[in-house]
Amino acid sequence: MKVLLHACCGPCLLEPFDALVAEHDVTVLYANPNIHPAEEYRRRRDTLLAYATGHDIEVIEERYDPTVWAAAVADVEDDPAERCRACFGLRLGIAARTAASLGMDAIATTLTVSPYQNQVAVAEAGHAAAAQAGITYIDADFRERYPEATRRSRELGMYRQNYCGCALSDLEAQAERAARREEREAKRAQRGAR
Repeated sequence: MKVLLHACCGPCLLEPFDALVAEHDVTVLYANPNIHPAEEYRRRRDTLLAYATGHDIEVIEERYDPTVWAAAVADVEDDPAERCRACFGLRLGIAARTAASLGMDAIATTLTVSPYQNQVAVAEAGHAAAAQAGITYIDADFRERYPEATRRSRELGMYRQNYCGCALSDLEAQAERAARREEREAKRAQRGAR
């Protein structure tokens, strides 16, 4: 089966690609208009391309147009869960249309390796996009492979981002990191007061 694998970044590509290429003819698609800012988009893309080039992996890059993402999430920006659903739908829709136009049989996504993504929402978006394009969605949950992907990406010296991609997820991740830092500092202060 000819599969177009939507990839969000290099580290997340490692394990899903290896699992799929063992059974399918896999081409990678880098289609991520959600990533902000443009420098971050290029850094993630370049990390993925460096790995792909070194391993003879074919990669197609969709044109970067963040206005497409902004339009897709315009009505749900303030609801992180719905914003992510819209984002998954956008990116997997691009993947499904691209796969169909190239005569491929199916799509899959590296988003399913992350324990931080809503796997049900990713699967729903994938099935809907594939059905609309007349192809198959490979609903593979690669989360059990996340620790190995993390280990390998560190060993390879890959750039590893600390937020999903959009400006809003960056702000949310910064707030979460700040809250964890404050919690650690409060615990240290409590221990020091004893």
